[in-house]
Amino acid sequence: MNGHITDAHITTWFLTLVLFLIALSLNKSGKAKGFKILHMIIRVFYLLIILTGGMLLFSIYQISFLYILKVIVGLWIISLFEMILIKAGKKKETKGMWIQFIIAFLLVLYLGFKLPLGIHIF
Repeated sequence: MNGHITDAHITTWFLTLVLFLIALSLNKSGKAKGFKILHMIIRVFYLLIILTGGMLLFSIYQISFLYILKVIVGLWIISLFEMILIKAGKKKETKGMWIQFIIAFLLVLYLGFKLPLGIHIF
């Protein structure tokens, strides 16, 4: 069962990242209506990410500190998705948020691959 939830979680994250990049592309090309619609769809995906992540977390017998850290970093990434989209929509600077995003994304990938429920690369 955990495998299906893990697959759903990874798929939801991947689709959110792809939609996020498409939304930024739409915004950059001046298609504000498409950007706003996609932004709303991405918000639904945030909920799916949190739902599948919560299901994974509560399926673990013993929750270690690294799992808690992964949850915190995952929520940080979702917050950054949202803040970057909002600022980009208002044509404001996002450089600092992108730096945070890269750091948080690398950290969450590392934790995801290291922890027992993830794909084991490390």
